Amino acid sequence: MAHVPDILFQSNHVLIINKPAGLACHPGASGAKREAGPSVEDFFPLWRRGHDGPWLAHRLDADTAGCLMVARRKTALCAIQDGFRTGAVRKMYAAIVRGVPTAACGVIEAPLAKRRNAQGWRVVVDPAGQAARTVWRVWAVAAGRALLELRPETGRTHQLRVHCAAMGHPIIGDPVYGAGIKDGDVGGLSLLARQLELVLQGEAIRAEAPWSPAMRAAWREALPD
Repeated sequence: MAHVPDILFQSNHVLIINKPAGLACHPGASGAKREAGPSVEDFFPLWRRGHDGPWLAHRLDADTAGCLMVARRKTALCAIQDGFRTGAVRKMYAAIVRGVPTAACGVIEAPLAKRRNAQGWRVVVDPAGQAARTVWRVWAVAAGRALLELRPETGRTHQLRVHCAAMGHPIIGDPVYGAGIKDGDVGGLSLLARQLELVLQGEAIRAEAPWSPAMRAAWREALPD
């Protein structure tokens, strides 16, 4: 079994873990290459409280590191999922992208659809797709790259990766939606689920993931606190 993910927040009702890049949420969820590999669900027996559960309250791509919420009670699961639907759960991601946007901030509204091809599937911008909205701002700039703060207001598959590519600034280390792996691209996908905030049963919950190895490898300066 892989190393147990670090816990960023825990109570009797919920855990927020720091999911490492490369760890799938579900067994086999990321394709045949990972079917025999570990997943977040492998650690559920360690985190169980009661006779059933826990449950993933949401998902991250296998290659995305950072804050992932696990519900330990069914009532908490329902409340958290409702919070994601209504926007009561606040999500902030950080990404290092190729190039520097001309504006300091903006909003990407580009509907997304999943398309299959000979290599499998990918997500594309499609006017007939599902509505998708991402609020972004430039956090820092160094060596021709930008560190972006991304706040997705919808939760579509690969939304941030496709939206960044659509605005002409693909995420460093993204082999699917980027310009391919180039010299100096080390450490994997430079996308981190940096923060999660919510109020659950009257308790304010906030978790922040540390900078991942991929983010540190892709940024030549000190990353901001």
